[in-house]
Amino acid sequence: MTDSIHIESDAHEILPIMPLRNTVVFPHQVIPLAVGRKKSLNLVNGLDEETKVIGLIAQRDGRVEEPVIEDLYDWGTAALILKKFKMPDNSEQLIVQGLYRFKVEEIHQTEPFFEAKILQMPDIFDEGLEIDALASNIKNAFQKIVDHTPYLTNEHRVMILNTEEPEKLSDLIAAQVNFGTPEKQQVLEIVDLKERLRKVHYLLNKELQILELGSKIQSDVQGELNKTQRQYFLREQLKAIKKELGEYEDTSTELDDLREKAAKLKMPKEAAEAAEKELNRLSRMSPMSSEYTVARTYLDWLLEMPWTKGTKDRLDVNKAEEILNEDHYGLEKVKKRILEYLAVRQLKSDMKGPILCFVGPPGVGKTSLGKSIARALNRKFSRMSLGGVRDEAEIRGHRRTYVGALPGRIIQAVKKVGSNNPVIMLDELDKLGTDFRGDPSSALLEVLDPEQNFSFADHYLEVPFDLSKVMFIATANMLDPIPAALRDRMEIIDISGYIEEEKVHIAERFLIPKQLENHGLTETQVSFNRKAIQVIAHRYTREAGVRNLERNIASVVRGAAKEIVDKKVTRRTITSRLVPKYLGPERFFWDTAERVARPGVATGLAWTPVGGDILFIEATRMKGKGGLTLTGKLGEVMKESASAALSHLRANADQYGVEESFYEKYDTHIHVPAGAVPKDGPSAGITIFSALFSLYTNRRLKSNLAMTCEITLRGLVLPVGGIREKVLAAKRAGINTIILPEKNRRDLEEIPKKNISKMQFHFIKEVDELVDLAFEEKEK
Repeated sequence: MTDSIHIESDAHEILPIMPLRNTVVFPHQVIPLAVGRKKSLNLVNGLDEETKVIGLIAQRDGRVEEPVIEDLYDWGTAALILKKFKMPDNSEQLIVQGLYRFKVEEIHQTEPFFEAKILQMPDIFDEGLEIDALASNIKNAFQKIVDHTPYLTNEHRVMILNTEEPEKLSDLIAAQVNFGTPEKQQVLEIVDLKERLRKVHYLLNKELQILELGSKIQSDVQGELNKTQRQYFLREQLKAIKKELGEYEDTSTELDDLREKAAKLKMPKEAAEAAEKELNRLSRMSPMSSEYTVARTYLDWLLEMPWTKGTKDRLDVNKAEEILNEDHYGLEKVKKRILEYLAVRQLKSDMKGPILCFVGPPGVGKTSLGKSIARALNRKFSRMSLGGVRDEAEIRGHRRTYVGALPGRIIQAVKKVGSNNPVIMLDELDKLGTDFRGDPSSALLEVLDPEQNFSFADHYLEVPFDLSKVMFIATANMLDPIPAALRDRMEIIDISGYIEEEKVHIAERFLIPKQLENHGLTETQVSFNRKAIQVIAHRYTREAGVRNLERNIASVVRGAAKEIVDKKVTRRTITSRLVPKYLGPERFFWDTAERVARPGVATGLAWTPVGGDILFIEATRMKGKGGLTLTGKLGEVMKESASAALSHLRANADQYGVEESFYEKYDTHIHVPAGAVPKDGPSAGITIFSALFSLYTNRRLKSNLAMTCEITLRGLVLPVGGIREKVLAAKRAGINTIILPEKNRRDLEEIPKKNISKMQFHFIKEVDELVDLAFEEKEK
């Protein structure tokens, strides 16, 4: 700060005027000015050597680039130019010192720069204690402001404390503190020293209150401030400021949009109340709070659930039947049930969705059938695999108290499809597990109960959702692992394996066109004759479904595609003679006749999770003392069946023409081939007896004959399960005669007659009836 310079001047004089943006210059103040506007440059460049004093007047609006005289205040400060610098960009830099206040009396010119007649306005002094008291208070307030602001330093503090003249004190403080331009201009226009000191004192106290309030706000939020919460800090500052000013609002545009969306949804009463409650909670939370995110996610789930939104069912039975036949061959029982449902829906529009369970071996089309049903009904489709699911929360969802909680898979599926009446397929229901986290099958009891699922309560949503319009379709390979209570809630539909004729039809209609499309070929380039398909199905696959058949067809198509690409051929017709070229040697041989060509071998039928199969049982004897050896990885039940069969033969040896003392002379060995495969069950009892009878009477069993029955020690025949799968396995193996228990006669009604039209069935009640039916005459 330089010493004050006093210049003698008349009360009236003419000064060049320089407008200032956002700056008010006071007497005694030394300040640099950057001069870059045209009129200001004209003023600086037009000054002669003797002219050192100019008038500085602040603009009313600092945003005006080219001000006119009306844009300037009436009061300003006369300033002495101490130094002038030429800048590289042709602008000027001035250092000036304020001299005295003035008021514009008259404008003399506006071009090339402003020039005005001004009236010097001296200070009006009023000696007294009040002036001294005001000056002292101003100094104290200024010191407090220095403690709260970074732009004021201890040098400023010392300068003010060392200023004794009250008129100089008021101007220096007004110049140093960041008051607004209007407030500074008000100070400049006050010539009464006492009033000016009061104004400066008021402005200082106001600034001090703002700074202290800012410190309080910062103190309130400082505890929550860290590197990741800068934005949160700024929002809290804004909120605290609005609260102090009485302008804080507890709603936002986002929450208003959510309220509007909730109102349009026509949610059930409980869901609407939960949404309103959550909206109110959100309005009281900071958006940066972790709880805000949890509440917002929950609200999004509530608002995105299809409470009343669904698809319109296609009730045209003929059209639905056409779609089902277009997608799948056979499966008449399933198609019949779906068409019945559609027919009833036409009569009763509010009928609840059926809960079906398709049970059958792999590869018979259970999963794809679900998609076809959804297409036939014109409904959305969602599939969820339950294989390996062990947590009850997978079905019911997690409670919101857990981090990362979500609804269960049922609610997720409904939300994903956006419809309250989709077809939901619960795939691999028999593969559900259980552990310490709960039993998912128990959670499904409510989902699959038509009397309860109209108000299914997910742990996450905590409000009921109506699942009664959903069509649930479960699939399983076996019924035994499914809990009885869960089985009771579903309508079980058995889907049997395919016979060879059906596999050929499926390959021609679905599998071959699909594989040709997948490999970029057309039917004109690669075609299959029916005999080739029969060879692939009969000699290269042994399954109830068609998955391996499709894989083998794909292998043949790839081989043909390579030949076409290599330009060896332009088109290829796959014949039975070409199949080994692509698939290698035949993998399966149906040698039933050869296997039973000698006494001691019988053909049985077995049920497996992947369909039925044939089972050979071999018996042989060697000299010994009546020992019984069982091999072939047999289970306890099957071992007991073997013991029962041998005991019945011993007890009735004379009746069957067997030497009564055979048990004392020979050891008996019973073996079931495929020794690495576990085998169990009572249905092989009759087959074991037949092998023993054949061995000890030297009578062979008839070829192309198989049997399945449980026997008792008294020779009674008991019914067994899995008849459909076993009969179809016999059909695939080329067996045309089957012996079954009399009580299983009704089970044949479940098998389409076209599948067994060329087969012969014998039904027996006692073992004695078996001899004439199954055995050839004794060899001589």
